[in-house]
Amino acid sequence: MKQSQFEQQHQAQWQAFSAQLAALHSGKASAEQARSFAADYRRLCQQLALAESRGYSSHLIEQLQQLAMAGHQQFYRHRSPIGGQLLGFVLAGFPRLVRAEWRFVLAGMLLFFGSLLGTGLLVYLNPELIYSIMASDQVAQMEQMYDPDARRLGRFGERDSGDDWLMFGFYIMNNIGIAFQTFASGLLLGLGSLFFLLFNGLTIGAVAGHLTRIGHGEPFWSFVIGHGSFELTAIALAGAAGLKLGWALLVPGRLRRGEALRLAAAKAVRLIGGVVVFLLLAAFVEAYWSSMTLVGPQVKYLVGAALWLLVLAYLLLAGRGAHAPD
Repeated sequence: MKQSQFEQQHQAQWQAFSAQLAALHSGKASAEQARSFAADYRRLCQQLALAESRGYSSHLIEQLQQLAMAGHQQFYRHRSPIGGQLLGFVLAGFPRLVRAEWRFVLAGMLLFFGSLLGTGLLVYLNPELIYSIMASDQVAQMEQMYDPDARRLGRFGERDSGDDWLMFGFYIMNNIGIAFQTFASGLLLGLGSLFFLLFNGLTIGAVAGHLTRIGHGEPFWSFVIGHGSFELTAIALAGAAGLKLGWALLVPGRLRRGEALRLAAAKAVRLIGGVVVFLLLAAFVEAYWSSMTLVGPQVKYLVGAALWLLVLAYLLLAGRGAHAPD
């Protein structure tokens, strides 16, 4: 696109943004101006990046840089405390971002849950297949962990309830490690995220199918259904963030690959922020609820189903209000 066409297409937006800045600075901005400012500021930054990547005149770039700088100062002028920002992100910003990136989220969900369900069914129907996916000693360990006669479910060996906080820390480190691996490997043109989504799906599905086949299904499913809503969803979302990075490198459009990656990473890192929150919740539920044997499987199924519905409703509905915090 020629510079004259670019200016003609966006000049009205720049003038409106300048007026919006003046109104916000004077405290006379309308509710609509205040509400749309963040989106307008991001749009201006994207237009500045386009102008720089296309080599437009220094006069135009300087004009946009001044607007962007003024917007940046206004954007951070009256920011809420860090606690309010985090709460706003958790309550509204994260689910809105998930919906905005629905293409990558859908791809991550299909790859992970598709491989999990498919492998689980295959292993259930063909029991010997488990040994093609996992070593025999790993299979034996899984069988011991989810033995119906085990005192504490989902753990290798015996642990007292006083050790739950140690398991909480272990689950946090282990789960975040898996999620970061799935996300960061997206820099390998998305192939790393693709691999880890499929690998984790295959492994979890194989374990589920095998344990169900040999009669350990009730202790296994009653254990995983609670924290699985947060943990499994987080793994799929981490893969979605990694796929976004890979796509930016593969299809940068008219931007330089470095610039395309920078823009994609800004959103992908925010996705990972929400993933970490999910994994903290998963670790807490897994350490203090999932391994309990004082409540029956039926109660755990009910609680687990409620948590899955809660996660689904949160991702689909939270933050849709006009005045939802961001």
